[in-house]
Amino acid sequence: MDELVRCAWAGDDPLYRRYHDEEWGTPVHDDRRHFEMICLEGAQAGLSWITILRKRENYRAAFDDFDPVKVAGYDEAKVAELLANPGIVRNRLKVRAFIQNAQAFLRVQAEFGSFDAYIWRFVGGAPVVNHFQSLAELPAQTPQAEAMSKDLKKRGFTFVGPTICYAYIQACGMVNDHVVTCFRRKGLPSS
Repeated sequence: MDELVRCAWAGDDPLYRRYHDEEWGTPVHDDRRHFEMICLEGAQAGLSWITILRKRENYRAAFDDFDPVKVAGYDEAKVAELLANPGIVRNRLKVRAFIQNAQAFLRVQAEFGSFDAYIWRFVGGAPVVNHFQSLAELPAQTPQAEAMSKDLKKRGFTFVGPTICYAYIQACGMVNDHVVTCFRRKGLPSS
């Protein structure tokens, strides 16, 4: 019997629990992982995260393991191939967003040296540690997410509204939103 206290959203699904226990809220400093998460959070728009999580390996295979250089060069034949792939969400706007975002991602890397150097500026370079007692206290968006969304859109990204950006901030450990009773909270950076 698993006696660990987790954030309520992790539920009983083993995949969701593993994602919660091993990834969510862990600071990310790898550009390819940043690109993967910005794509997957955008793909999740209008859907549940578990839907995308269940398709994650299919996304990795379909999108060249989220290599932004490769994705940025996709042509119409590749778009057609992706739209025929039953292993991903076959939404034309979202597929094209991955390509557009890859191109914007490369421009940000060129300007800042890495996407990581750019994106962490929105939280002052270190994780923001919140002290929420329950899931009900977690915000859907914050001023940091709004600023990130606005700047990403200005740079040519799409599917990066403030709510998506906050989900990305949470997933990539730019904030620690594990509730105070969650076992994962203690194992993450405190500032």
